Amino acid sequence: SVTPTKARAKVIDFEGVYYYSPYVYVVHKDSPAKSVADLNGKIIGVETATTSEDFIRRQLEIDAPGLPPIEYKLEPGEIRTFADSMLPFDDLRLGDGVRLNAVIAPEQTAQNAIKNGYPLRILEGGYAFREPLVVIAEKGDAEWNAKIGGILNEMKTDGTLTKLTTKWYGKDYSAD
Repeated sequence: SVTPTKARAKVIDFEGVYYYSPYVYVVHKDSPAKSVADLNGKIIGVETATTSEDFIRRQLEIDAPGLPPIEYKLEPGEIRTFADSMLPFDDLRLGDGVRLNAVIAPEQTAQNAIKNGYPLRILEGGYAFREPLVVIAEKGDAEWNAKIGGILNEMKTDGTLTKLTTKWYGKDYSAD
């Protein structure tokens, strides 16, 4: 999976968004936070070198047609980065404010942590952002782009992408 960005577009081609990964705000189950505004000034954890880190640092530049502009609603007091996707959850599960107050991560990762017994909850009120994921191709390979684009359009039209994301995630993440 690759997120289309302006920098990447200089060296590779993108052909069709096939999936949107929504990022959520996750807090300890005992956190008093009810909204994103409640996290202002708090310690936020993210996986390093990911779109969640770019987002929290206000450097996220997604270049996908039809995607609403990124809205930065959170002013963190401190940002802590982690080497993999589960480490921030390991710190957050210790309790609200023990090491972290919140994590920004893909919804699927957060749901898996909760399903596996982590005492966490996803803040209600919408996504931090939605990350489009695309198929990539060598720069200038028009034949490949056309072929992949056609296959993706067919899979969207006939409902294959909807069926696959619903089967694996319980939700349609292929919708624009």
